[in-house]
Amino acid sequence: MRLILASSSPRRKEILSLLGLPFDVISPGIEEVFQPGRSPTAEASYWAVEKARMVCRHYPDAAVIGSDTVIDLEGRTIGKPVDPDDAVRILTLLAGRTHSVVTVVALILPTGDKRVAVETVKVRMHPVSKEAIVRYVATGEPLDKAGAYSLQGEGRQMIASIEGDYLAAVGLPLRAVVGLLRESGFRLSEDVESIYRTRSIMNWRSYEV
Repeated sequence: MRLILASSSPRRKEILSLLGLPFDVISPGIEEVFQPGRSPTAEASYWAVEKARMVCRHYPDAAVIGSDTVIDLEGRTIGKPVDPDDAVRILTLLAGRTHSVVTVVALILPTGDKRVAVETVKVRMHPVSKEAIVRYVATGEPLDKAGAYSLQGEGRQMIASIEGDYLAAVGLPLRAVVGLLRESGFRLSEDVESIYRTRSIMNWRSYEV
């Protein structure tokens, strides 16, 4: 069965590549517009499914993975910044506080069957000065990231601790993906637990476990 990752994220592509499965990457080509009244988990779930559905319409014989990540700050949904000023606003809001990173993975099969997994990671951020935030935003790194920071990049300096699946916080919870694929009949030769033990990707080892 052909496998497609419905994403434009190089991070998700890199994570899925760890499984050694052949897959294609196709951008779903949709613009995410958050809806008032939806919880962060409901928001991420909606867009993960929509991304997969969009690609399924063009490739009905494939199994398609869609994923979406949002920030949950005390029930408030925070996505990607719209511009540098918005990135500064978001990081100022998150600095010195604990928030949750919610990542949802959806797998839609050629039969139309849909499987969904949700992973939530707690992230505690250091108190950070406005000047440091402005310098970080000027690097451009935050502009395509939910919450306006990168766990695996320069944003690491702003993170005090994380609790949960690091790969989920980056954008694709590999254990959850493996579970969905196995339930759907995919045979995997790679040991996903060895990936989590070695943590040899995306600055993972700089975080305590």
